[in-house]
Formats: sequence, C-alpha cells, structure tokens
Amino acid sequence: MIIYKRRLLFAILLLIGSSTIKAQDFNSVKSIAERRVPWLAKSLKLSKLFSSEKDVFELSSDGKEVFIAATNANAAAQGLGWYLKYYCNKSLSHLGNNLSPVSKLPVIKDKVKISSPFKYRYALNYCTINYSFSFYRWEDWEKELDWMALNGVNIMLAPMGTELVWYNTLIKLGYTDADAKAFIPGPAFTAWWLMGNLEGWGGTNSLQLMQLQSNIQKKVLSRMKELEIDPILQGFYGMVPHDLNKKVAALKDAQIIDQGNWVFTEFIRPAILAPTNDKFNTVADVYYSELKKLYGSDIKFFGGEPFHEGGKKGGVDITAVAKSVQDVMQKNFPNSTWVLQGWQNNPADALLAGLKKENTLIIELFGENTSNWEQRKGYGGTNFIWSNVSNFGEKNGLYGRLQRFLDEVYRIKQSPYKDYLKGVGIIPEGINNNPVAYDLMLDIAWRNEKPPLDKWITDYTTYRYGSYNKDVADAWKVFTETVYSSPVNEKGKIVYQEGPSESIYCARPSLKVNPVSSWGTRKRNYDTKLFKQAVALFIKAETQFKNSETYQTDKTDFLRQVMADKGDQAYDELINAIQAKDKNAIKEKGNHFLTMILQQDSLLNNNHFFTLNRWLNQAVALGKGLPDAKNILFNAKAQITFWGPDNNPKTTLRDYAHKEWGGLLSSLYYNRWKLFIDDALNDKITSASTFYDMEVKWSKDSNLYPIKRLNQSKLLAIQRSILE
Repeated sequence: MIIYKRRLLFAILLLIGSSTIKAQDFNSVKSIAERRVPWLAKSLKLSKLFSSEKDVFELSSDGKEVFIAATNANAAAQGLGWYLKYYCNKSLSHLGNNLSPVSKLPVIKDKVKISSPFKYRYALNYCTINYSFSFYRWEDWEKELDWMALNGVNIMLAPMGTELVWYNTLIKLGYTDADAKAFIPGPAFTAWWLMGNLEGWGGTNSLQLMQLQSNIQKKVLSRMKELEIDPILQGFYGMVPHDLNKKVAALKDAQIIDQGNWVFTEFIRPAILAPTNDKFNTVADVYYSELKKLYGSDIKFFGGEPFHEGGKKGGVDITAVAKSVQDVMQKNFPNSTWVLQGWQNNPADALLAGLKKENTLIIELFGENTSNWEQRKGYGGTNFIWSNVSNFGEKNGLYGRLQRFLDEVYRIKQSPYKDYLKGVGIIPEGINNNPVAYDLMLDIAWRNEKPPLDKWITDYTTYRYGSYNKDVADAWKVFTETVYSSPVNEKGKIVYQEGPSESIYCARPSLKVNPVSSWGTRKRNYDTKLFKQAVALFIKAETQFKNSETYQTDKTDFLRQVMADKGDQAYDELINAIQAKDKNAIKEKGNHFLTMILQQDSLLNNNHFFTLNRWLNQAVALGKGLPDAKNILFNAKAQITFWGPDNNPKTTLRDYAHKEWGGLLSSLYYNRWKLFIDDALNDKITSASTFYDMEVKWSKDSNLYPIKRLNQSKLLAIQRSILE
C-alpha cells in the first residue's frame, strides 16, 4: 500500500511537472515570433520534447497552427527559423529582412524531425565585438540575439561590459580613478585590449559609459539565458596594466612580464602577471569577484589567453602558466571551460600540456584556409569547434568558400579526429556582409549528411528573396563558381586568401597599391567577366523583387563588386599615365577614376546598409547624454581610417577596416585620390604623412555625412553604366 501511494504521488508530481513545462514552454521563442513575425505568433504552438538526443526539434502544421516540439529553447528557436526558411520562404539577416506575412500557412503533413549532430553551434570573433557591435544598444542586441537563436547558435563570445569589471578590479587593488580609466580603451577598440594587444587607445571612458555598457550586457546575458545560448565571458589569464607593480604598493614584488609593442606600432601591450607567482591569485580573485558581482556566478565558459599574436614569455614555464590560469578559473567557477583560439600556432602544445582536456575547448578560426585540426592531430586530443573567419575588418567584398565549408566539416567527421569535433561555427571579424556564408555554416550544424551545394543555394535564394526565380537561382550558381568559390592551385591545395578582394577606391593612393590594407589582397581569384554576366542575369528578376529588401540589398552589393572590379583597370591606366609623365593622360584618366569613385558612392548611398551615416549614427545614439559623445564619434571614424595610434603615419593598421561606403567614398577617399592626381600633374608624389594627416583630421571632425539618395532614373542609369 505504501509503495502504491508513493507511485501514485510520483505520477501526480510528474503530471503537474509536465503541465507546468507545457504551460511555460519556450516563452522566449514565442517572443521572437511576436517581435519578428507577429503574423505567425498567434498560430505557433510550442512544447517540450523528451529525447535522448540533446538538440532536437519536430515540426508539423495543419495550415492553421504550427507545432514545434523541441528538447530545449535553443532547438525550438532553430525549429522556428527552419520553418520560416524552408516552408514560409522567410528569413532574418544582417543585410535585410524578408519577413512579410504569408498568404496561407504552409501545411506539413508528415511530422519533420531534425537533430543536430553537434554539441556546439558557435558564433563571433573578438573583433566582431568592435567591427560590427561597437555602438550597439539593447535594441540592436535584441535583434542580434534573435538572429543567433533562429540560426541555432548555442554558444557565443560575449565579453561586452568587461570595461567595468576591470575598472572595479583596479580600484579595488588601489588604482586611482584616472589611472584605472587610462588602462581601458575606447568603445571601438576593446577587442584588441581583451586580446592583450593594446591598452588605453581611444579612451578615456567615463564611468557613465562603462555603466551603460554593463547594463546592456546584463540584458544580453539575461536574454541569452532565456534562449539557452551560453556566453563566453572574459577570463583572467594574467593580462594586467604594464605598470601594475609600480601603481600598487602591495604588488611591487609581482613578477611582471613586459609584452613590448604590438604589430610594430607604438601600441604598448598590457603586461602579463606571471601566473606562477603568488600575486597572480590575488589579482585573479579580485577580478573574478568583481565579474561575479556584475554578471553572476553561473558562467560556464571563459575566453582570453596569454601570448596571443606574439608577446614575450619571459622565461616562464608555459605549461605551468596554463595550469595556473585554469586552476584559478576553476576555483572561482567550478567546472568551467577555458575557450582558446586555434589561430596561427596557438594554442601552443606546451600550453595545452598544462590543461585539463575536459575543461578546454578550442575554436579553429581559419578553417577556410588551413587545416590546423589535422596538422595538430586534433589539437593533441582536445575538443574543438571548426569555424571560418571569412571577413577581416568587416571590409566590403563578396567572399566565402562555400564548398570548402561543406567539404572540410564532413571530412573531419570521417577522420581519426572526429570524436574531438564538438561543433561548427562562424568567427568573422565583421558580420555585416555575405549572409550566405553565415547561413550555410550554421545550417551545416543541423545536417547529418552533406547537402549538395547547388541544391542548398537554390533553397537559400528562395527563402532569402521570398520565392523561386530561375534567373536568380542560375545567377547564384555562377556566384558559387566565382566570388563564392573555393579555388585550388595546380597541386590541389586551397588558394590562400585573407578575406575578400579589396577595392582600389578605398586605398591610400600610391604608385603601387597592393594591398589596400596590410595582410589584405587586391587579387581576384575569380573570373570577373563571368561574375558580371551573372550579376546581369540576377538583375533580370528586378520586377519580381522590386519590393524585396533582401534582393535590393544584394543587388547593390553585387553591382558594387562589379564596379570595384572595374576600378582595377582604371587604376592601372592612371598609374601608367603618371609613370609616362603624360599630363593630358593623367588628367583624363584621373578624372575618369574620380568619376568612378563618385558613381560608386551614389550607388551605395541608396542602400543604408552601405552608408557611413548608418555607422556614425549608431555612435551618436550610444553617446547621447554622455560626456563621451564626441570621443565615441571619434572612435567610430578612427577605427575605419587610420585606426591608430597617434603620430605614426607608418602604422600598419591604417585602412585595415576600410569601408566601401557611401559618404566615405565621396569624402576622405575621393579627397585622397584627388590630391594624389593633382600632385601627379605637378610631378609630385604625395607623401604618406600627408595622407595620414588627412585621415586624422577627417576622424576628428563632427560631420555625419547625411545620406544623399538618387531618384530611380539616375540609379538605373548608374546600374546600366556599371554593367556595360
């Protein structure tokens, strides 16, 4: 009788528990629908799915209601995204939305079940936090997280708001307010501070700005928790101000490892506090204590690593360093995971040797060009996520090695290291570009079998633009053979390329511009004539998609690329004229080149995604009411031009994050080229220092470069001219 009563009680509790789950199922996912597709929200029925697999969703629909059952909120959000894409032909993206109501909800007669073969679906690079998100407010982050959830991302780099953690830490250690603020960079440069590359540049930040950023971060973390997206916060790996032992009497005996300068510039790198020194735990405990106060004690993942992109090891035992960093992390956040970047020779074998493998995760960054997972033998048996950068500095350009994404992921799954592959993801330095690359990578995360690229692309164009069009589908197949191809050399090895091919219009003028930015390339590893033909084919669908934001945005981007390709020949003709000292030809070719720049500017000004004004307005909105307003605007302009530091015309970082944007082309870029051409007419070559002075002056002015739109007839004339 007692056993019977216990069983009955258990059954009742289970029933109550199930009812509670059903009543509260995935409100965060329902909210996404209410924000993005309110026409669907009222018909959406979400429920808990019990499965032995971690991430699974099931879809069905009778045409009046849509049923999504899922194992967790993240899988449910992916289910919603899957239904929107593959049944409703709708999608959300960084370059336009296609979310208008459907006339009738599609019926799914037979229940569809999808599961992810991966534990992790990863997103973001440290650099993305600045090249894309520097001036995000909560409404921007809300859309960003909706996109992440609809694409099934369940682990995301999120070190925002670390400024206040460090400020509070330094104050607690004994720094003055001014000295603590001097360590923290401006809002457009925090990524390189967190990676240990610089300190202070772009500051000083007010406490109000740091508190604002922290408050936004709290909202971000709360929403991520609701959507079951695990954040990766910044761990303490020994990075400290280079003068720590001089500013804090109690730490005067701390072993400080000077890290010198970064990328041959005048940037002083933060120092490394030797993790094997007893002072390390003192500082680490204060840092983690302040982090807990702001963001909670339930964080599972931490990023950051010593000796990133160089640095000096100071004779310390790297294996012991790694152990110390992880030990103090584990002490403050038990069973947390240290997330490391698989980039160049990082993480070193010696560093990995000091780590608990079960608490270590590596993000392979550069998958489109390298196979470090193979060369490093699965990172010595360490769990890793395969991803690709695709974009550096958020420079404009069509690029993404789509077939490579597919081939490499499924090759790993057949390799001896398949058991260490725990996920796939995206790690672009900037995300406001090439939506096809991000969609494909995150789509792979939910496919057990490799899809044919042609079939996937046809499905993509259908959901991106809202309906199937043969010209569009055929054009995109050519795009996968040109700008989105995966070229190999005569030995069958992937052709190395760091991000998209650069536009000559954005270059600091010289007689030999190659590349536009350090580490970039102007070379086109595709047939530009074939690409232009495909763009003309794409534009044949103009009438069908005249009201489609996504189609019109992509059309602008494709035309921009054709125009950028044409610029190379115009540049060569100009330089030939200058070298021949033919002043009539210099004037003729120079005027033609300048006209092309203004034509490109006019094209891009007709779509806000490609305007300087959009970026600058974000900075203005963030700074509204803050004492930092003027400096925040300077941060926005400096990042995309001379980058930094002050008083260094030879900096290798200038134009690293250049943008082919309306407003920027017709101001700084046009004026640089005009000066260069005018000087050439007077037998003079403009000096780098002159251009540097122009760039700094431009960055310090307050002009927001309002958008100047063309009427439709003038825009069509430009379109015809580009395709001639």
